[in-house]
Amino acid sequence: MGRARHFQAATTVVAGLSVLIVICTVCWPAMAGTNVHKGSLGSWIERVGLPKADPQFDSQIKNGISNLLSDYQIRKRSGGLEIFDRYAYKIVDRTGLERGASISFEFDPATSDVTVNWIDIIRDGMVVQHLSDADFDVFRREKDAEKGLFDGWLTAYVNINDVRVGDIVDYGKTTVRTPIIGTDLLFHSVAVAWDEPIALIREKVTWPTVQPLNFRQVRTDIRPDVQSSGETTTYLWQSANPIPVKSQQYLPPDFLVYPSIEISSTSKWQDIVDTVLPHYRLDQELPADFASKLDAIAAKYDAPEDRMIEAMRLVQDSIRYVSLSMGRGSYIPRSPTTVVASGFGDCKDKALLLASSLRRLGIHADVALTDIDEGLALATILPTISAFDHVIVKAVIGSQTYWIDATNYMQGGRADNLVPPDYGFALPVVADTAEMEKIDRKELYQPTIFVSEVFDFPKRKGEPLKLTVTTTYWGTDADSMRYRLVSRSATKIADDYLKYYNRQYPGMKSLGPLVTSDSRDKNLVSVIESYDLSADDLDADNLSEEFALKSDVGIRYLPEPDLLERSAPIWLGSPIFRRHRSTVRNLKAQFVGPEDNDDVITPYVAFKARWTSTPTEFQVDWFLKTIDDQVPAKNIGPYLKSLKKMSDNSAWTYNFAYSDAEAN
Repeated sequence: MGRARHFQAATTVVAGLSVLIVICTVCWPAMAGTNVHKGSLGSWIERVGLPKADPQFDSQIKNGISNLLSDYQIRKRSGGLEIFDRYAYKIVDRTGLERGASISFEFDPATSDVTVNWIDIIRDGMVVQHLSDADFDVFRREKDAEKGLFDGWLTAYVNINDVRVGDIVDYGKTTVRTPIIGTDLLFHSVAVAWDEPIALIREKVTWPTVQPLNFRQVRTDIRPDVQSSGETTTYLWQSANPIPVKSQQYLPPDFLVYPSIEISSTSKWQDIVDTVLPHYRLDQELPADFASKLDAIAAKYDAPEDRMIEAMRLVQDSIRYVSLSMGRGSYIPRSPTTVVASGFGDCKDKALLLASSLRRLGIHADVALTDIDEGLALATILPTISAFDHVIVKAVIGSQTYWIDATNYMQGGRADNLVPPDYGFALPVVADTAEMEKIDRKELYQPTIFVSEVFDFPKRKGEPLKLTVTTTYWGTDADSMRYRLVSRSATKIADDYLKYYNRQYPGMKSLGPLVTSDSRDKNLVSVIESYDLSADDLDADNLSEEFALKSDVGIRYLPEPDLLERSAPIWLGSPIFRRHRSTVRNLKAQFVGPEDNDDVITPYVAFKARWTSTPTEFQVDWFLKTIDDQVPAKNIGPYLKSLKKMSDNSAWTYNFAYSDAEAN
């Protein structure tokens, strides 16, 4: 658990069109008809000669592989796309042999038909063809089965025979892609430099001249060579021996560290909405039993705000989350009747059900497309349906807008304190007026986690030390803790907490189970723990004379990146406001805190420590609050210094065995 056991990231159950959160991997053999084909190259594909790598970048080669060519060619076809993908590399040492002697790729069997065109080994200028003896194993890997996420994608794998150090591996494959929806739309993003050397990156798109493509350049001035012929136009981007880019951690979602080019067949988000709008009809019939529950809500609550909350809880709590995002299920929601009858649904299903329910209750509501992790980037990227992995609900009551994630479970709060999902931006699915909208955050005016420790030192020799810990959660952290309490064993949680205190104070024992309370309307959850530490354990190893008080406000979760060659800002994530108070009672002397003011106040994060004392009691309060969600690259040095200062002042040690009476 680490030190910060009370500091929990939001664990609300969410999922989307194809959310990828690696928890576990479940493998199944592929179904019949999903084999990878072998076939010749299409006449429309241009096969270029292999380029030479620039030797000045040899020292930056990683994992024993020298990348030579990444070639991606796309053309429009009836009902979708045809895509050619080629990759060639040289194996420069034994490490590269382990990595480069096999080929694997993933594909969606519901939309993609894959043909491998060649697998060649080039040795001393001679080409050895291996496609005929290649035996592809195709299997299904569900990385998120534990989360109830199933996407149906397949992995194809082949081990190449007789590969040696010094060989060049060159292979190409063609994919005929027939999208479930949006067959006339194109979006592709290509990085024109990697974090390791590559001799040539090519991107070629052949598209109808009547539908000019839109481009967005990110930190690159590479422009396409455009050639028109008849009814088609060809766009070609090339990047030869680009300078490798240092990969960086903790990036804001809207910051692309690699120079990139976005290519889209549309410049309007309305085109994306029009593609999905027919599948999100909000006038569908609701099952009679479910409709009667909504009618009961209407009869009990007059205020639309209360109706909204009750409908939200009905959908969140009674419809469990399962995502069968395979084939049509990747993009098209099931009907409310089907969802209610089955008792489960994914984000699309539950959002459609909730929006339909709110409409029945007289509340204007629409479904909205968003992205759980990359939502902030939606304000800048070119329009594409692939930008989204999640669906939520936008409700409007009077002049107030509410954003609701129907896949949350047991969310707390009423309309006045409902916490919106922190996804950045969302695209409401509405006719004619669709545009990207910002999801405003609520300012944190009070700590969302407040840990209060009370240490009662023994009044008489031989008595144990008593510790009572009361932790109060509010807002998003209350939602997270509420879910944690119902989804995990209370005994397991209590054991984790006890282990935390045993690491700090060896010998600590629990006095009973956790005591919890939940005010769901106020969105407040409290947890009380009780422990004692025997007199022998308190005296062991001079513990009472070197007694540590440690704050648990989440400093360790603030990013601490490598400053070397850092050029990107640091992403601090969702707002944080934490408080930790330690109170020590029954003391025999008056103790004080540091005389120097060790507050850390920056434009990005603030940390304060405050103490008070009486002749028998000492108390210290620590506070941590993020002010902004990112730190500019030029200010990372001072930011890292502030982290060190916060860490140095987050734990105080005292000799609580000292007695004024004995001194007198």
